[in-house]
Amino acid sequence: MLQSRRGVLTLLPMSATNFPLIERRCGSCRDLLSLKGRRATVMGLGSLGGAVQAVRFLVEAGAMVTVTDQKPAGQLAASLRELSGVAVERYALGGHDEEDFRDTDLVVANPAVRPDHPLLKLAVSSGVAITTEVQLFLERCPAPVAAVTGSNGKSTTTAMLHRIFDIAHQRGVGGRAWLGGNIGVSLLNRLPEIQADDVVVMELSSFQLYWLNQISWSPSLGVVTNFAPNHLDWHDTVKHYREAKQSIFRWQTPGDVAVVNDNDADASQWPTSGNRLGFGWKADESRHPARWGVFSFTVGGGANECRTEVVLPGSREEFPLKSWLRVPGVHNLQNAMAATAAASAWNISLAVVEEALSGYPALPHRLERVGEVEGREFFNDSLATTPESAIVGIEAFERPVVLLAGGYDKGVNLAAMSQVIARHCRVVVLMGQTANEIERQVREASGEGSGPIIVRSSDPQEAFAAAWEASQPGDVVLLSPGCASYDWFQNFRDRGEQFRAFVSKLDERAKDRV
Repeated sequence: MLQSRRGVLTLLPMSATNFPLIERRCGSCRDLLSLKGRRATVMGLGSLGGAVQAVRFLVEAGAMVTVTDQKPAGQLAASLRELSGVAVERYALGGHDEEDFRDTDLVVANPAVRPDHPLLKLAVSSGVAITTEVQLFLERCPAPVAAVTGSNGKSTTTAMLHRIFDIAHQRGVGGRAWLGGNIGVSLLNRLPEIQADDVVVMELSSFQLYWLNQISWSPSLGVVTNFAPNHLDWHDTVKHYREAKQSIFRWQTPGDVAVVNDNDADASQWPTSGNRLGFGWKADESRHPARWGVFSFTVGGGANECRTEVVLPGSREEFPLKSWLRVPGVHNLQNAMAATAAASAWNISLAVVEEALSGYPALPHRLERVGEVEGREFFNDSLATTPESAIVGIEAFERPVVLLAGGYDKGVNLAAMSQVIARHCRVVVLMGQTANEIERQVREASGEGSGPIIVRSSDPQEAFAAAWEASQPGDVVLLSPGCASYDWFQNFRDRGEQFRAFVSKLDERAKDRV
């Protein structure tokens, strides 16, 4: 069970929120908790595994399943192989049929599909319930859930928090820790193993939270790392994006916990009925934080002389959180503060937190060191799909940076990232749809005759080769695009893996020359 310090922290009232694009349809979804004999359409098989697990789960639960995807079978070969032997009723690939959305009991939608998609609107008008793989899991999960969201840092914070819970379990504190959600792991197939005294740690995207709003669900422990405009190609407005994210707190009760970035002017004001814990920076050790939580400060004005304190009812303890971390960057310290604050709500000791974080490696595709070739260090930060996450990646290094940036245009403002590129990068290699705009903004921010060398590329291999050719011994070659990957790559993983493979080939060639 959740071991929060209930009834001690200040409770803030929750205000009603208008959520215009989706009607709360709890009844129709909960009626489908029993799936035996039901007709279900899985919309979007994809290649990341979540839909495959949803199909398996539905079939094993006795549902009659139709799988439909816009892509032809050839582009879905890996997922179809995983479903070999699974008794799927029907495949409709290479396009969708209206009857699969009208004459069914349930549609399992890919969360990335906009809710105003004509076929989803058809399903709703036909009285068909819409759900997602994550919702199928959460409606049946017996354990408390610790969920993390935010515009940046949510994957790292989720992974850090899961590692803390896992180490605690290994040391005999609490049940087993499970990791799932947007971080890329489906837990549907693990439901029979999950016990009531375990804890499930999940990363939740704005898309997933949007759909979860319809069942009035919020986690026992919710964490918001920060908030900045993102995914406006899906949400249309910042207001709608914010309202989707706020679902993480919207349905909390006084026994739940909300961990909030106190330095974020937007997220720090989000309403909740849960107990509130803050995290963030304060000016110096003499300034007592206004809220309970975990806060870092510098000592004597030295950036490297950083201390952190955890402040809880009746206790205040100082500890060297920054020195525990192997991963670079101030942003990772902030992520660690968020994870530590969340762990404190479970009464996990700082000794466990230290053990967990001191052994925490960078996530794949998140400031992941992928090699060193002839004096250049290569970092894969492909998960930096927003300008804000690219900024913290660039600023994590004091050495000259050769940056690979750009990609699919999500409609967000790239000016702040372009200004940081102008100040901090020696070379920038531009990719994808946003290349023109980033180049214009970098030149504008640099001024006449100054700023980084700007290189344009027309495909991934040309971009990687250009970064290598422009680099010098002592440089950091950093893939931190600040944009989504959809124009040149399947997803951010594909982008990062192609970069990693390129570095591996460089390393092999360098060894052959020795």
